[in-house]
Amino acid sequence: MKLGIIGLDSSHAVQFSRILNGEREPFHIGGHPVTAAYPGPVSQDFDMSRDRMENFTREVAGDWGVKLYSSIAEVMKNSDAVFLEQVDARRRLEQFQEMVCFGKPIYVDKPFALNTADCREMLKLAEQYGVPVLSTSSLRFADGLTAALKQCEWHSVIGADFFGPMPFTATQPGYFWYGVHMADMLYRTMGTGCSKVSVIHTSEHDIITGVWKDGRIGNIRGNRCGNGNFGGTIFHESGSVFIDVSQDKRGYYECLVEQIIRMFDTGQSPVTRQEMTEVVRFLEAAGESLTTGREVVL
Repeated sequence: MKLGIIGLDSSHAVQFSRILNGEREPFHIGGHPVTAAYPGPVSQDFDMSRDRMENFTREVAGDWGVKLYSSIAEVMKNSDAVFLEQVDARRRLEQFQEMVCFGKPIYVDKPFALNTADCREMLKLAEQYGVPVLSTSSLRFADGLTAALKQCEWHSVIGADFFGPMPFTATQPGYFWYGVHMADMLYRTMGTGCSKVSVIHTSEHDIITGVWKDGRIGNIRGNRCGNGNFGGTIFHESGSVFIDVSQDKRGYYECLVEQIIRMFDTGQSPVTRQEMTEVVRFLEAAGESLTTGREVVL
């Protein structure tokens, strides 16, 4: 299977090419090389796009032997499945609309969309064209979280708290830029069914609290100082399990790519469309609570 990448201003484009094309990499995944890429347009008002596109494009093409093309259509025609990696999620819907009509599996990097309306439109198009689609943070499948959930599999999860860095960037509103990492960890642990969201915000910290329909509570703690690691605690009926992703032997990018390749091969996404939609709505609601200071009912 030959894979393509749309958007080379994301570090993930480099990491995924390394994992899939680097035969000497310790967790190399074979048989699915990245062979085609379109750098995509630069977002001049977004430094993460403007300042990184040139170097990342050079790495993907020069270090990992990926052929560059000048359009989305060319990559779609020369690939069996595609990663949408453009770092500026404001372009998601427009680019997805152009890609989905080719009928090939698509992984959309985080965040899937910057609002619920675009998310639903993208999933509607995927269903219309019969396209398998997955979008998630790499942290959702980190080995540390997987191991913790395995410890809890004989118990009922009654709540969870996750933490991690929470920088803001003006072009990606609210908590979509980094909050998605902890949100995906939370949803993998708690499942769907969050009914209301509220936020406590200071200059250096945020706490996002979700209350599930069955009364369970899940928290996200975002930091702009101090600890820059990702992790959390899962509470179950007989105890609690702590997670520190920085202690994992295998990187979370490798964990994610393993899941993406499985989706490309089978056409079955490990995350339901309902859950992808609810993660977007959760982050959207958190942004509304940040702005208004009020609890938001989903």
